[in-house]
Amino acid sequence: MPETALKTRPATTESETAVDVIGISKLFGSNQEIRALDDVSVAIRKNEFFTLLGPSGCGKTTLLRVIAGFEPPTRGSLHLGGRDISRLAPNQRPINTVFQNYALFPHMSVANNIAFGLEMLGKPKNDIRDKVTEMLQLVRMEELRSRRTSEISGGQQQRVALARALAPQPEVLLLDEPLSALDLKLRKEMQIELKRLQSETGLTFIFVTHDQEEALTMSDRIAVMNAGKILQVGSPREIYAHPSERFVANFIGESNFLNAHLSGNRVTLEAGGGTYEAVAPEGVADGKVSVLVRPEHASARPGEAAGEELAATVETVVYSGDATSLHLRLKTGETLKTKMPNGPEQSTAFGEGDAAAVTIAPGAVTILKD
Repeated sequence: MPETALKTRPATTESETAVDVIGISKLFGSNQEIRALDDVSVAIRKNEFFTLLGPSGCGKTTLLRVIAGFEPPTRGSLHLGGRDISRLAPNQRPINTVFQNYALFPHMSVANNIAFGLEMLGKPKNDIRDKVTEMLQLVRMEELRSRRTSEISGGQQQRVALARALAPQPEVLLLDEPLSALDLKLRKEMQIELKRLQSETGLTFIFVTHDQEEALTMSDRIAVMNAGKILQVGSPREIYAHPSERFVANFIGESNFLNAHLSGNRVTLEAGGGTYEAVAPEGVADGKVSVLVRPEHASARPGEAAGEELAATVETVVYSGDATSLHLRLKTGETLKTKMPNGPEQSTAFGEGDAAAVTIAPGAVTILKD
């Protein structure tokens, strides 16, 4: 899976914190029966690309709106650079938002769209002109400064929306699924552009998405959310390789969940295949456990299993260009997916119904909290 090359930063101190979310809950409904956020706490660092990731309805956009000031928290507080901003109006916060639909003025030129917010702030004309030029250079749109935004592409419109949001020099930029309307190729290009902009400006970006690949590609850290709670915060590598519980493992990447028995730090799969070393998370005792094996950490060969290989039967073979995936049935009835890279000469060694012998890489078994 794609991931950033940035290393995990050390524990956050107050001086390093951009946004500190402290015990925030948000309730909706006439009797406050809908709990959109449930005692959420997280410290978002200065100058990092931080992503809120989760399925629809998990609370990520509500949290973004609370940070922006569009929704007041029912309980809890919000600090920006050490200042409590929980009750400040949106226009009193040094925070800007890029929305999913960009909210550009179609009758205005690119330059005038970027200048609009600065004009509303009463900035001098010369300062506005210089800042617009600077932003056009930053988003590489100098040649289109006079073009109406209704006459440019979706990707170009997104760049204009970013430039307009960055022009007032906010301390934090919020991005609410801004890539969702773009086609796949352009979306991948804009992922790289967003990361470049964050790096060049040095601002804190807080990005909302349900797309795991976007999160893994761009983020310094990711918060995985579900049912109004943050389940895990970590780097892309930590979230993918060491998910804290089953929901996180299932939401990030492709997953195999297998039944196993834990004794100390040794795991034995019910399907066989020898034993594997693994560290149990806090609260998981010896006995029956659920474990995660990523498809790329399992390989298969044609034929009957021998030694510590797992015996399996091929159910489906899926060719996807760079890799071939096998959907296998183990002798326990459990399913297992393997994903192996294709070489210059594509193999046709597997057919549906064939016997296969599966090997799981050492260190590839992760014990999960269910």
